[in-house]
Amino acid sequence: MLGAFFPGNKTVELIDFDDPTPGEDEVILEMKASGICGSDLKSYRGTYVGKATVNGKIIAGHEPCGIVVAAGKGVGLKAARIGARTMVHHYKGCGCCHDCMSGWTQICPDRQASYGLTAHGGHAKYLKVPASTLIELPETLSFEAGAAISCGSGTAWGALKRMDYSSRHPILVVGQGPVGQAVTQFAVSLGGYVIAMDINDDRLQRAKELGAASVVNSSKIDARQAIDDMTQGKGVPFVVDTSGSASGSLDAVCCASVWGKVVFIGMGSSVTMNVSEHLIRKQLTVYGSWTFSKSWQLDCAEYVARHAVQVEDLFTHRWQLEQVDEAYRLFDKQETGKAVIVFD
Repeated sequence: MLGAFFPGNKTVELIDFDDPTPGEDEVILEMKASGICGSDLKSYRGTYVGKATVNGKIIAGHEPCGIVVAAGKGVGLKAARIGARTMVHHYKGCGCCHDCMSGWTQICPDRQASYGLTAHGGHAKYLKVPASTLIELPETLSFEAGAAISCGSGTAWGALKRMDYSSRHPILVVGQGPVGQAVTQFAVSLGGYVIAMDINDDRLQRAKELGAASVVNSSKIDARQAIDDMTQGKGVPFVVDTSGSASGSLDAVCCASVWGKVVFIGMGSSVTMNVSEHLIRKQLTVYGSWTFSKSWQLDCAEYVARHAVQVEDLFTHRWQLEQVDEAYRLFDKQETGKAVIVFD
């Protein structure tokens, strides 16, 4: 089978890999949709090199969704039955520590794999994973929706869960890339008054289309002054930073209200701040949120199905596997929405 591999020089190579066979407690998924994520760009650009697997080459793609077509000895889970429509919680841990037992496999101190990063991922026809990583996809959801929930939209949902966001409260979403747009979409669905912030007018326009009540282009106006003007100087009680930039992260803290909550999910920034002014005297609560647990992934999928949230609307581009190099060259510009590889 052909699989997409990142050589690290802003190109993608399609390489022939052996079709996988399941070991004990493992399944083979036939891919139907495999999302393209912003975190892929670290491997694409060569700033991160994962642990080598077969011949030093790893199949990319950590947002997989497909159908179970084979199962190894000992597999008896409902989600792993032949023909089951499933997502993947794309981490493998030891399986027996507290974090694994509670579904937070990515925090396992003996984490053994991140699929698409340190082990083969979903940018190929087939994917082999432990049956324990499977999350059943509700029948009413498309495979593309499942791919979105498997990282981007699921990460957005996890951030809102982390800060215990409740409906109708004002919320500032800093960064309107694919994950920021997913936060906007979910917050609007929950009845929130969403203020979207970014440096790209096209992405801010998309945020409006998703239901954002107000937008701020922080490259053109002072972000903190704009928020003060909107809130009569009070700030915003809930803030999610998806930007991964130093300026965006600092704006998130500064724009939060007294007693506010701030969640960081955008990786890559370092921030210098006045702890007394920005944290202590505002009684601020600050969270880090790293994707989601297995139960939160299922919770997200069930919410999307129950409330008919059109997470597929975040996909602006759909590609075939043979177009994967072109797909990443465009995505690397970080001017578009989310992209997905679809399989016939």
